[in-house]
Amino acid sequence: MAVEQELLEILICPETKQSLALAPPELLQKLNERIRTGALRNRGGEAIEKPLEEALLREDGRVLYPVDDGIPVMLIEESIQIS
Repeated sequence: MAVEQELLEILICPETKQSLALAPPELLQKLNERIRTGALRNRGGEAIEKPLEEALLREDGRVLYPVDDGIPVMLIEESIQIS
């Protein structure tokens, strides 16, 4: 289930208030490879086990917010730092 466009237009990063956009498939593919090897953790330090089907990328490209079944998870500790 995809994030609705109307919702995407009003969502902002809870930390920096920057706008968000859907993460490109290439980025999700790279992150999912890291998830498969157990090498990806969220900002709270927990290992991410479920592959990312959809995510929201912060405007500066440094942080990603996962989307779970069409619902953006907008908690800072659940976000993923992009290196």
